[in-house]
Amino acid sequence: MELEPGWPCSGPLLRMAEDAARKLLPAFQTPTGMPYGTVNLLKGVSPTETPVTCTAGVGTFILEFATLSRLTGDKTFENAARQALRALWNTRSDIGLVGNHIDILSKKWVAQDAGIGAGVDSYFEYLVKGAVLLQDEELLEMFLEYDRAIQNYTRFDDWYLWVQMHKGTVSMPVFQSLEAFWPGLQSLLGNLDSAVRTFQNYYSVWRQFGGLPEFYSIPQGYTVDKREGYPLRPELIESAMYLFRATGDHTYLQLGLDALESIEKIAKTPCGYATVKDLRDHQLDNRMESFFLAETVKYLYLLFDPTHFLHGGGTEGDGSWEEGGDGGDCVLGAGGFIFNTEAHSLDPAALYCCSQHTKDRQELRDILISLSQPEGRSSSSQSKSTVKQTVGPSPGQSESIALKPGEKKTHPLLSCPVQPFSARLSILGQVFSDNT
Repeated sequence: MELEPGWPCSGPLLRMAEDAARKLLPAFQTPTGMPYGTVNLLKGVSPTETPVTCTAGVGTFILEFATLSRLTGDKTFENAARQALRALWNTRSDIGLVGNHIDILSKKWVAQDAGIGAGVDSYFEYLVKGAVLLQDEELLEMFLEYDRAIQNYTRFDDWYLWVQMHKGTVSMPVFQSLEAFWPGLQSLLGNLDSAVRTFQNYYSVWRQFGGLPEFYSIPQGYTVDKREGYPLRPELIESAMYLFRATGDHTYLQLGLDALESIEKIAKTPCGYATVKDLRDHQLDNRMESFFLAETVKYLYLLFDPTHFLHGGGTEGDGSWEEGGDGGDCVLGAGGFIFNTEAHSLDPAALYCCSQHTKDRQELRDILISLSQPEGRSSSSQSKSTVKQTVGPSPGQSESIALKPGEKKTHPLLSCPVQPFSARLSILGQVFSDNT
């Protein structure tokens, strides 16, 4: 494709994305900053729109909106997403849990079941992935605090149940297929032991039915009435992909093979792949969900293609990366891609290119100018520079020429000094939460 100069920080698709996002912003114009669940793209929020929305509907914007803000330079979108996240954070219960549905105007919880499944799932997903994509300590700390409460109140024998958000008492002892994303999310934080055990529980359900029923009763070890279907959801395959990247264990390839054979055997039709209406007898429904192609097939493909460029695969210099930004000075596609909740890939390098890279170039230019000035120049001319004068460090030290003499450089919690957009994510499938 012929791209506009300055891509990915400009271009017709980016302008269309910005226009679409602006039509969503009226939903965020509430006293709390938490958005309505539905907005009319032409007229804004309907006067009759309900203020009750699910937790995920409030907390699943930060990846897309922050990406848009950093590509365009307009902070409006990221600020709206952050305000919603912080408002939701402040509504958590005394024991650190959030419920399923909230009134965004009064901040009262309408549904008080706390868990990691439907209505909540992508909220937790976006706290972790937002922390990785944006190198953001605040988002990571939010998730870690939630995770402590989740492990304390909802985890039983490596299953995760639903509990009352204020008391922690069990309200629904069921496993939902949407919860199968959780082992993959844990692997991103390096919690591999727990992730592997939970994945094995979920995998045992798959092997029992040839797919994951929407609801599975843990005490009874069987499907829940009227929730026996399998709409070819991707979550367990997604977790298999992450865990295989993190461990190299071929068990996850076996799950991929099982999934492929099951889908081919029980769901294939002349026109596509149908939702399984009932896993007990493999009746089919006359529909194929869009996420089957967008996510399920994509994660299966990536599970079996470890050198794919979305994993940062290939060998150095094979042309898997590309130039971008003003003057082609940015490296794009180098690895560490983050998938949003619909499996669309976001390149952290693009965000860095369009926001931080320009700032870094200006800082380096100012430093070089200041160092090239002859001694004795008036301090007034140097005071116009925004650069902090430094003494060059000796090899191996963590000091920077952009710091004052003797000042130590400290890296953010999720940062890799030589890889500012966490390319190591693509190597080991996880993020390092220390400063090594």
